[in-house]
Amino acid sequence: MNLQTKRRIIFHIDMNSFYASVEMAFNPDLKGKPIAIAGNPEERKGIIVTSSYEARAKGVRTTMTVWQAKKLCPELILLKPNFERYRAASSEIFKMMSEITPLVQPVSIDEGYLDVTEVKHLGNPLEIAKNLQNQILKELDLPCSIGIAPNKFLAKMGSDMKKPLGITIVRKRELDKTLWPLPIEEMYGVGEKTAEKLKAIDIHKIGDLAKFDVYQLRQILGINGERLKNRANGIDNREVDPDAIHEFKSIGNSQTLRNDTTDEIEIKDLMERLADNVIRRMDRKDAVGKSVQLTIRYYDRKTITRSKKLDTYIDNKEDLFLIANELFEQHWNEDPIRLIGITVQHIEEKRNIGEQLSLFTYEEAEKKEVLQQTIDKLAEKFGENPFKPLKESGSDRNTGNQLRTSFQKDFLDDYKK
Repeated sequence: MNLQTKRRIIFHIDMNSFYASVEMAFNPDLKGKPIAIAGNPEERKGIIVTSSYEARAKGVRTTMTVWQAKKLCPELILLKPNFERYRAASSEIFKMMSEITPLVQPVSIDEGYLDVTEVKHLGNPLEIAKNLQNQILKELDLPCSIGIAPNKFLAKMGSDMKKPLGITIVRKRELDKTLWPLPIEEMYGVGEKTAEKLKAIDIHKIGDLAKFDVYQLRQILGINGERLKNRANGIDNREVDPDAIHEFKSIGNSQTLRNDTTDEIEIKDLMERLADNVIRRMDRKDAVGKSVQLTIRYYDRKTITRSKKLDTYIDNKEDLFLIANELFEQHWNEDPIRLIGITVQHIEEKRNIGEQLSLFTYEEAEKKEVLQQTIDKLAEKFGENPFKPLKESGSDRNTGNQLRTSFQKDFLDDYKK
């Protein structure tokens, strides 16, 4: 029977206070204490990335500045993010999921979906969920919440209902009791601005949205209005897709500057590092791109994005920096800058396009091919690419623990290796 027509059983796994929990698992002395992960913990302007439940009880929240958090919780323990540590933990979590079913879809470093419809030998869905939750807690010392439902949306809502270490079953026939009484801003997919628009037409709870006229919703929110109404009624036909992580149309990186600045040397230095980081990620995907976008956020939080379409695909740092710099020179108004972002758009995997070799690029491409063949032979001999540590060394200023505004998702299928 087709999974589209068969009643499915979907899990959404959501790790509880993931970064903080990993740090506590790594250093048990931190358990029970208010801790927070911050991009620049030594600076007042540093931003809180996540915090433990003990810190949250004191009012500490994500995106709060360090000085605000310390004011609310003077005993707060601040830690720098250790992304390699978080990625290693994430990979182990997804390996455990994949032992249950191959139908695993990572969404981010700390959440993912499983389709357990056909999993019969491990018990009923509640038993499977409890065993997975206990395994992650026992082997990694990390808590998670799990939502169980007939579709992805309801499973996602379920995992949010009991934290930490909760398991919630959300059934369609019980939506009037479980989902509809919730405030509209708690609905997954409803952001602050959408919530304001919905409240303006007297939609305050998810149940109000479920019963509202679809034509009015479409006038206000477009096609998203109909989609949200369907979700509120428990309708979501999206499948758990293990390959969804490979569907990417853009690769970008952005970073907040240490201080708002007009210093062109500092700005260009950051742009060069961002370009390098974007190209590294493109290399991992074996991808090229045909459009470049530059994002500038000023001191007053006003943000502009400017892009340029290209005649040919690019895949190297020099070209990317040159185009980004051209956009910067054209569009910067010389006000102090708070954040810079560089994104390559219209991405394609190299294997999907025919490489256009001109007389001038043929010789270079041929040399690269010979080098790659040599690397492949060494990899066969030693079991892995011997040059990989040089490329991904934690000592590199563009990798390691340095916080980035946009989250890198291109490692999420590492658990399969």
